[in-house]
Parts: sequence; structure tokens; C-alpha cells
Amino acid sequence: MNRAFNRKKDKSWMHTPDALAKHYIPYNAKFLGNTEVEAPKGTEVVKDAVRKLKFQRHIKKSEGQKIPKVELQISIYGVKILDPKTKDVQHNCQLHRISFCADDKTDKRIFTFICKDSESNKHLCFVFDSEKCAEEITLTIGQAFDLAYKKFLESGGKDVETRKQIGSLQKRIQELETENSELKRQLQVLEEQMMMSHVPPVGSISLKPQSTDVFDMVPFSPATPLVPLQANNGCPPPPPTTLPPDIRKDVFGADPFDPFTCGAAEFPPDIQSKLDEMQEGFKMGLTLEGTVFSLDPLDSRC
Repeated sequence: MNRAFNRKKDKSWMHTPDALAKHYIPYNAKFLGNTEVEAPKGTEVVKDAVRKLKFQRHIKKSEGQKIPKVELQISIYGVKILDPKTKDVQHNCQLHRISFCADDKTDKRIFTFICKDSESNKHLCFVFDSEKCAEEITLTIGQAFDLAYKKFLESGGKDVETRKQIGSLQKRIQELETENSELKRQLQVLEEQMMMSHVPPVGSISLKPQSTDVFDMVPFSPATPLVPLQANNGCPPPPPTTLPPDIRKDVFGADPFDPFTCGAAEFPPDIQSKLDEMQEGFKMGLTLEGTVFSLDPLDSRC
């Protein structure tokens, strides 16, 4: 491994200062991942991290997973790791949190750097694979450190606090963008659910329930026909039961008395003759304890 940031006075950097101070230098590489390390720097520390991540990547490759490609944007403010297609920021490693950077001389495609996580305060080693630019990327990060250090001396340390504030604001903006995307997704799901709830299924009939009174009965209206209500369980009410003709007779074999349909009744001849005799007897009157009773309304003796 090569130690990074070996700033020599006769060192010739690859990029102009403005390119790193006002803009950034982009690189494409394969991202093997990151892992926690015990120390913020050291050749043996990054060697162990590289061996660990290479082994994990070998297992994933045997399962058919490819090494993801990323874009690195290097400036005096830090190293950003982005998705090359969507440009989404996966990691934002501020320069003052990077403590070590190196490329592997035994495997010239591999380069690493150690960065202290802003949330957990743990040291994470990031490992990348670049077929042609591993050493160049390491030198570019070193040049960014050199320029940042000079700017720090010129500003008297005030620039460091400014970069911290900018980094915190960038992180907050990223969190708000993620939260906004999640809220938009939830809103879209709610709109789809509302549309599905308002559209009835194909072939279904919408039944409007009728209004009822306090006794759960349909108010009577002579202008509207009576319609049977739907049962609570959704099944139609059973049809009205009709009794057989023989069951509708009383014990004497006659139709039951209906006060609403009373009128001249027809009886068999034998019963009719007995009823006539009883009526004539009542008309003649009966004497009980000296009092005469008569059922004839024209009889003045009553």
C-alpha cells in the first residue's frame, strides 16, 4: 500500500486548483463496499478491510451479483459517492473526516480511504476497484487535501467551520428530499385507494337503502308502493307464507271471522235454519225475574 497525502514541495499535482476548489473531478469506479475498522489510519488496517470486502464480494459474485458501479466526485469539500445513472448521493464523505487514503501496489486496481461517520463516529474503510485510475484517484484526493489545508491556513481556521455548516446543510437537504419522495409515494397510494373505493365493480348494482322511522319501518306513503327491505345480512327477505285452504278453516269448518270484511255470510241449510229459529225466539222475548228483554229495536217494552 502507498501512504496518501505525502505532500512534497516539489510534488506536481494533476489538476488545477480551481478545478477542485470551484468544481469537482469525476471518476467512475466499482464499489466493493465499506466496513468498520478499529483505527483511523494504517496500512495493515486497510489491508484487512480490503481482504474482508474482497471475500464478501467473491461470495456475492458466485451468487450472480455484480459489483455496483459508482461515480466519485472529488473536491476540496470531500468525496461524494453517487449512482452514475440517477445521480443519487449514496455517501458524502467530508474531507475533514477522511483520515487515510491509499492505493494497493500489489493490486493496482484497488484504492481505499478511511472516513469517520458523522452519525455513529465509527471509522469506515471504503474500498473501490478501478482498472486504470486507482493511483490517479488517490493522488487527486491528496491534492484536494493539500488545497484545503492551504485554504485553512489562509482563512485562519474559519473555513473549516464553514465547510462543516455546508456539510450539515447538504445532509439535511438530502434527508428532506428522501422524506419528500416517501410522502409523494404515500400520497399516490392513498389516491389510488380512494379511486378504487369510489368505482363500483363491473356488473354490480348499487342499491340505495330506504329511509326508515324510529321503529326501523318504512314510512307509509300511498304514492309509493311498498318494497321489502334488504335484510341485515344482505339476503332478500323470505316470501310470504300462505296456508293451505283446509288449515284456514276454524273448528266448525267455517272461514275465520274478519271484522274488516264482514258482510252477509252464507251457511249450510241445516245451520241456517237453526239460526233462524234462534233469531225468532229472541224476537218473541224472554221473561226473567219480571223483566222483559227483546232484541227487536221496534219493541217499546224494552
